[in-house]
Amino acid sequence: MLKSTIRDLHSLFTEQRVLSLALTLPPDGTAYAGLLPFLMNTGGTAFLVRASKLARHSKGLTAGARVCVLIHEKDDETKDPLQLKRVTFECTVEPLARDTPEWTAGRERYLARFPSAELTLGLTDFQMYRLVPESGMYVAGFGRAIALPPEDIARLGEQA
Repeated sequence: MLKSTIRDLHSLFTEQRVLSLALTLPPDGTAYAGLLPFLMNTGGTAFLVRASKLARHSKGLTAGARVCVLIHEKDDETKDPLQLKRVTFECTVEPLARDTPEWTAGRERYLARFPSAELTLGLTDFQMYRLVPESGMYVAGFGRAIALPPEDIARLGEQA
């Protein structure tokens, strides 16, 4: 993967604050989509999100579950929607156990990006999750798609 592609992806990860989450809900596999604030983990190779266990999409955020995330640049009336930079990833869900060193570090990073989350992170129904990408697709605009296999995703932790 080119360093310019890594820089483009890092820009999406730092300039955008929410991701679209697509998943299936147990027990019948109903399709569902949600919107969650996110940040990258310290290594830059997974997404950290938080959600209330009371939220519908949390039923699909179980250990080992497969989800899809979409992050795209901001749209406005001056842009051709087909030219928007966007990336999708198929991810595996890893819930973070509350009050572990990883959870605490994730909480601090989350609060640095989303200070208003302090109240909800203190509530016990809010869980933090790591969404670990396994494959993906980066679209730099119409007709410019780049597959992101696992070896390229591992490079995303590199400095842009």
